[in-house]
Amino acid sequence: MMTKPLTIKNLVKKFGGLTATDDISFDLNEGQSTGLIGPNGAGKTTIFSQIMGEYRQTSGKIELYGSEISKLSTPARIRLGVSRTYQVPRPFAEFTVLENVRVGLMPDSIWKMITEGPNVDREIELALSVGFSENDLRRTPDELSMGDLRKLEMARTMATNPSIMLLDEVFAGLTVGEIDQIAKLIQKMRSENMTFLIVSHDLKALEPLVDDAIAINYGKIIAQGSFASVISDKAVRTSYLGT
Repeated sequence: MMTKPLTIKNLVKKFGGLTATDDISFDLNEGQSTGLIGPNGAGKTTIFSQIMGEYRQTSGKIELYGSEISKLSTPARIRLGVSRTYQVPRPFAEFTVLENVRVGLMPDSIWKMITEGPNVDREIELALSVGFSENDLRRTPDELSMGDLRKLEMARTMATNPSIMLLDEVFAGLTVGEIDQIAKLIQKMRSENMTFLIVSHDLKALEPLVDDAIAINYGKIIAQGSFASVISDKAVRTSYLGT
């Protein structure tokens, strides 16, 4: 039996008296995409933060390719191949597009960068691969559209050479054309065997990108399975879609 890229077992996170995630269990399949949906405050981003080690779970386990990573630091998890984007892009405002991508390359390459200098060819390759033009490379974040900021997040995440990408509201604030650009990038990366967990409120954009879906509410999984079955689930329609 093939080992799953990511396995979540009985994940619980408490903040004082608030239970943000409550006995969450699921796994991801190699080279596939899973949608993670639910209303605001359901616990989706908290799940991402626990997977990345930004929050330590109160109980439960997180396994990467069969090995538990629950006690590892965030940089250690990144080195093992899991990385994320953020709902609100977090570029370094004073850096150019190219310099922001360089930051993503640094965790595993800092000694090499000190001794040999930056890998500019790789930085340019990553920036161009997400849709930037060569003229964009010296622009700073305040000159970028929200769509470009999302692309920059993707490039910085890809710079860590992940096998699993966690995308948090990657379509939020984008135009129809920008959504199409990001969707095509995700589809391209899927064809290269990248594994995705994608949070999105834009169900229309999400549906063609995912193989299955998980719906949560109040920190609990209320439905999981095919996208169609999850969206048609009565509990999901009541809590999330309001129908």
